[in-house]
Formats: sequence, C-alpha cells, structure tokens
Amino acid sequence: MPTGSCFCEAVQIEYSGEPQGKALCHCRDCHKISGSVFSTNLIVPKDGFKILKGKPKEFSKQADSGKKITNYFCGDCGTTLYRLGEWSPDAVILKAGVLDNFQDLHDAKPAVELFVPSRVNWMSQLPETAEKPAMP
Repeated sequence: MPTGSCFCEAVQIEYSGEPQGKALCHCRDCHKISGSVFSTNLIVPKDGFKILKGKPKEFSKQADSGKKITNYFCGDCGTTLYRLGEWSPDAVILKAGVLDNFQDLHDAKPAVELFVPSRVNWMSQLPETAEKPAMP
C-alpha cells in the first residue's frame, strides 16, 4: 500500500486501492495551499485511506468551486497532506508530493488538468492530459 508523510514525519498516511483520478489543479486555492502555481492530486477512496501516525490539523473554507473544502495539514511543519470536499464525500484528495516512495510519484502522472483558465501563461498543457475549466 502506498504511504505518505509530512515534511517532519509527524503525520503518516496510507491508502489502498487504485486512485479514482489523478489531476493537476490550477485553481487559486491550490496556488495558495501548495505555495506553487498548481498542485498534483490523487483522488483515492475514503474507505481505503488511513492515518497511521499523528493527528493533522484542519482548516475549512469555500473553495473556488463554491463548495466547502477542508484541508488537513501537519500542525508542526505545515505540510498539507490531503483535502476533503463536500462535492465528493467518498473520496480523499491526496497531495501527491507527500508520497514516500518515489515510484509512486511516477505512477501519479495526471490524466487531467483542472481550472485551466487559472493556469499561469508561462506553463503549457501537460502532454496526454485532458483539460477542464473547473471541477467536473
């Protein structure tokens, strides 16, 4: 089972099953939460997701989609590990960068880019990805 952790390793997670989706997100929320101009996400089944160690802090707000999203992050180092959105109650939006095994990062290649109108003009579409103007 793939595992992940925050920068200081105080919070550790794992998931089982195949991701339901692999997405690069260009929404303004992901710009802010990632400290970058996009975030890479795996959509994994909630029933196969576990926190192995630690207790993440949480922060909720209305996302660019207009729906509530809750961010879960390490209270010590600040790493965002995952998000839960009210539009998809059975899924966890896992931040791909927290995966521990480098091969799992290769396997996390996005199939779709979301919120493409918010993609910065110096970045091009990834090869072999679909583009969506918002959350499907």
